[in-house]
Amino acid sequence: MIADQINHAREANPNERRFPFPSPMESLASQARPAAVLWLAGFLQAARLHRVVSFCASSRALSIRIAQCFLLNGLIFLGSLLTLKSVVIPTLLWILPEQCNQMGGQHLCDHKAAIAIYSLLRSGLVEIFYVFWFYPLYVFSFILSTLWYNDIAKHALDVVKRKSLDSTRALNAHNITEPGDQPEGFDRVALGIGEQVYSILLLTIFFVEVSVIGYVPYFGKAMNFLLLSLMYAYYCFEYKWNFFAVSLNNRLEFFESNWAFFAGFGAPCVLPIFFFSPLTSYGLMAILYPLFVLTAAGTQAEQVIDELKPTHEGKLQRIPVFFVAKRLTTQVLQLFPAVQKEE
Repeated sequence: MIADQINHAREANPNERRFPFPSPMESLASQARPAAVLWLAGFLQAARLHRVVSFCASSRALSIRIAQCFLLNGLIFLGSLLTLKSVVIPTLLWILPEQCNQMGGQHLCDHKAAIAIYSLLRSGLVEIFYVFWFYPLYVFSFILSTLWYNDIAKHALDVVKRKSLDSTRALNAHNITEPGDQPEGFDRVALGIGEQVYSILLLTIFFVEVSVIGYVPYFGKAMNFLLLSLMYAYYCFEYKWNFFAVSLNNRLEFFESNWAFFAGFGAPCVLPIFFFSPLTSYGLMAILYPLFVLTAAGTQAEQVIDELKPTHEGKLQRIPVFFVAKRLTTQVLQLFPAVQKEE
């Protein structure tokens, strides 16, 4: 009897959905539009490099730091790479040729060991160039650039505050509100230090996770690009969240809830990794990264995302980007007796 009623209802409404729940393809399609819209919005926000000019015009100290980054990573580091490939290696190939017909004397061609010795000498001289110049320069550039990035972000956010975007209005603009019962004094300092330690460990584990995923066959490179984009976008916005004292839980929730926007924002920064050698890509990213830090400082992410909601007519589902990293970070911290005692 019940079956007859159901069949009668289906015949009366042939276009009615037979299953109350959406299919996986429909769920994927409902997420594709908001993800694409937000990804493009993030990419366009990152591409607004005119903000760099505005920030530099408003702060002389910021302009000096940007110029120093270009001088160290562009002129010195990338210039050294260009000198090696354009001058040093061709000169070594001329002095120590790799083919017999390039040698000055035919008698050298009679000795088969000559080519091998020349090749060994060339490789040894190039390695000496790397060991005594490039690798120390890389370490020096990495440490000094990291310090400069903090200065660049601080000067840029000082400009933001001077333009009447104080701490309260900036937090409201990003809708990352902080609870009213914040600890004070030493407890606040201890909480801040604890969050910084947790954040550093979390991002370190996430970086290892991203690197490992890159070796997975077939889809590893695509996942590596997506996760690297998310990671560098988080780095760019972390300066701003630290400056305005946004708690770690709030920033992670906001980031994971709007993952497509941040994936689009970080995409331009990681492109050199996939088109150049490791040292060249590092030099390029060391130049580009502070520029994206400045564009992040001038981006009101929550406002942009809210304005796009009528466009994509859907809510993007949260993806726990840091799920594995958070679980492993918790496991690592539990190895320390002090943490176990607190728990």
